[in-house]
Amino acid sequence: MDWGLVLSFLGVAVLLTLMPGPDILFVIAQSISQNKQAGIATALGLCTGLIVHITAAVLGVSALIYQSALAFSLVKYAGAAYLLYLAWQSWKEKEEGFVVGDEKPLAYTALYKKGILMNLLNPKVSLFFLALLPQFVNPSLGHTSGQMFVLGVIFLVQALVIFTIVSTFSATFRQVLLKNERIAKRIHVAKALLLGWIGIQMAVSHK
Repeated sequence: MDWGLVLSFLGVAVLLTLMPGPDILFVIAQSISQNKQAGIATALGLCTGLIVHITAAVLGVSALIYQSALAFSLVKYAGAAYLLYLAWQSWKEKEEGFVVGDEKPLAYTALYKKGILMNLLNPKVSLFFLALLPQFVNPSLGHTSGQMFVLGVIFLVQALVIFTIVSTFSATFRQVLLKNERIAKRIHVAKALLLGWIGIQMAVSHK
């Protein structure tokens, strides 16, 4: 590996991960509306989905999906529909407030699965890796696919670390919000609007 390129890639990866996007916003929303563990469970799901996208980019599957307008559209609209479904679920919870103590079990496994689905149903993630990884590969070293895979793993690890930190900080706001029931209930509305907006943006976006 060209460690100079690796360090440059890590810097770019951190900046891209911190930029407001569906993944980090979803983690923040779950951390605030439930707790830190909920945000981390969601982050683990999102990063598990990244494994599939990274592998697809390394094997060139992403390029095939991108070249097939039908395949790209099917995955894109499925992802948009899923986000709109999550928005509807959050909207229905708007009168429930926040979970306190053991009043309602937290389905971390369900959040993990939601994270995976949300990531897998976004074809632009694979295209992102397909476009980004080759720029930090040194062809003279050979094993191009191996270099891309290592870079993908580095991206995944730093994303998980950042999401965990974000979950921890976001959860601190929960303690403040718990003191105001009116604000607490509105968090579900905000989460529903956020997910709905992301879903609509995904549906109307172009390649």
